[in-house]
Amino acid sequence: MAPGARSEEAYLWFSTVCEAIQEIPRGKVTSYAHIARLVGKPQCPRQVGVCLKHLPAASTDPGKPQPRFNDSNVPWQRVINAKGGISPRGPSGASRHAAALRAEGVEVTQNAMGEFYVDFGTYGWFPAMLPSEAGEVESSSSEVEEEVADAAAYHT
Repeated sequence: MAPGARSEEAYLWFSTVCEAIQEIPRGKVTSYAHIARLVGKPQCPRQVGVCLKHLPAASTDPGKPQPRFNDSNVPWQRVINAKGGISPRGPSGASRHAAALRAEGVEVTQNAMGEFYVDFGTYGWFPAMLPSEAGEVESSSSEVEEEVADAAAYHT
């Protein structure tokens, strides 16, 4: 295998995670743990973060092919930690993350320590399964309320 090349297993994981993240609606957020759960690996929330860490930038060179998944077609900003916080990463990384969410209409608050947070009660997205897997299944309002309550309990 060439240096930097992904194994087939790693590529399948990366693709699965990116496809799941692409389903998060604009103006909503979810956790690394919930993405891991949705793709069938609830024990792997950190690996979801690793996928996002290695998400390539979109190419600005028209002569260069775009990576299948990149920071322009995978809404990386919609994934935050299980406490509703934006995980710090490098200088100004959390600020950039907060700005990307605010651009989508998500209210991001900052505490006295300078940490950024999003209210899952308002902006959280925690479906029991990915919409692409759910098909056209319709839920009654009480079922939806139960799913929201279950998701909130799962993240506390």
